[in-house]
Amino acid sequence: NILIQKKMKKNLAFGLIFLYTLIFSQYYSEKYRPQFHFSPEKMWMNDPNGLVYFNGKYHLFYQYYPDANVWGPMHWGHAVSTDLIHWKHLPIALYPDALGWIFSGSAVIDKNNTAGFGKNAMVAIFTYHNDEIWKAGNKNTESQGIAYSLDEGNTWTKYEGNPVLNNQGEQDFRDPKVFWNDKINQWTMVLAVQDHLQIYSSPNLKNWKLESRFKPENDLDVGVWECPDLIKMKVGNSKEEKWVLIQNHGRKAPNGGSGTRYWVGDFDGKTFKNTQPSVWMDYGTDFYAGVTFSNVPNDKILFIAWMSNWLYATKVPTEAWRSAMTLPRELFLKKIGSQYILTQKIIDTFSKITSPVLKVGELKLPFEKKLNLAQKEITFNIEGSQNDFKIEFANAKKEFFEIALKGNQLITDRKKSGKTDFEETFAEKPQTMDLRNQKIRNVQLILDQASVEILLNDGEFSMTNIYFPSENFNLLKISSATKSGIKNLKINNIRSIWKK
Repeated sequence: NILIQKKMKKNLAFGLIFLYTLIFSQYYSEKYRPQFHFSPEKMWMNDPNGLVYFNGKYHLFYQYYPDANVWGPMHWGHAVSTDLIHWKHLPIALYPDALGWIFSGSAVIDKNNTAGFGKNAMVAIFTYHNDEIWKAGNKNTESQGIAYSLDEGNTWTKYEGNPVLNNQGEQDFRDPKVFWNDKINQWTMVLAVQDHLQIYSSPNLKNWKLESRFKPENDLDVGVWECPDLIKMKVGNSKEEKWVLIQNHGRKAPNGGSGTRYWVGDFDGKTFKNTQPSVWMDYGTDFYAGVTFSNVPNDKILFIAWMSNWLYATKVPTEAWRSAMTLPRELFLKKIGSQYILTQKIIDTFSKITSPVLKVGELKLPFEKKLNLAQKEITFNIEGSQNDFKIEFANAKKEFFEIALKGNQLITDRKKSGKTDFEETFAEKPQTMDLRNQKIRNVQLILDQASVEILLNDGEFSMTNIYFPSENFNLLKISSATKSGIKNLKINNIRSIWKK
């Protein structure tokens, strides 16, 4: 009997191990599931919000609907990371209540207890959206509320005096980004309101005063303003400082639908004035609602965006989950010629999950290589800075995604990249990016299961696209009309962050 019991226990242990292995091997293994970009375990996700660092952890809150894989009553989902690469899912942080759904916003660490919730309280500032007011045909559907956590974001208490900022009848009154403003020794809020920005101040996160409005004369027709951010940045290695206003727009970006642009200018603590026209931050159709983390050590500017587009986000061919985030990027401000330009660098800790596959010093074009292109990083320098080459990812089903440098433009084309018929505009036309008469010196391509992030000239130019091939692309082609060469070609494998 003892031997039988021991055998049964042993078999049970092996069975549990097998079951655990089976379950874990299927975790995050659905078709098109990102393997190193953040995505929710299940259901719908859109904008990142409440990005904040505290006690060794980066907190990523995000717009989340736990009951369907399409947009619905918004909650704040929650995940944490110590390196911005590996993420741990946490329970939902904020749920809708009688005042409305929980739209986008920001989070701060109240180091001086200005709000009275406690020293170092984590305070979320968010938009309430009351859909009942909307259905009744009224415009004043949105207001700003706050909540606080005294246990590093694990549990939250909503302020009993919510809302802390009501609108004056504006239909779109949302997405508060808040930061401590040393110039006035108070909190500053930048808020997207219809087709402009409003700037508020507060001594305590509860009582807000309108300080100014921002909308340049003769501005572009870009539709509704959403998800703003205002950050002070050093210019290169100089002592010069400028302010950068990041602004997202839901419908009229250069290549259609959602997109992100920025202005560079000056901020006196109450009023922002741009000193040059706006610049688009990324010309792909899958880079939106991007904002920066607050309270980051060493004043680093760390940024993350939603990797989708409102034109087709609810229709993409995934079922268990919908949407992913871009890789986090560190932002720098450089002066290139007479223009201030934001450059983007994939965070350094990304290298923790890469390993070399191929390294070649010099290559004459054309070049072809068969390998599974899912979860790969490809980098190379362009010999002679020639803007005349083409990169293609292809598979045996004659599906391909094309990247072309032609003169003063970067062009991407996903018309024949696989599944495209779920939405008529998804692959309707190629996407183009103006290269501002710059010669391209180097290229970085980061491919996940169904996306590519393209960075040129050390992040001076950015283009982000998703695609849905029937099977993984497994052929890399690089060619040039002038048969010029490339140097320092490196191909790295990228490990999954979800699998042991």
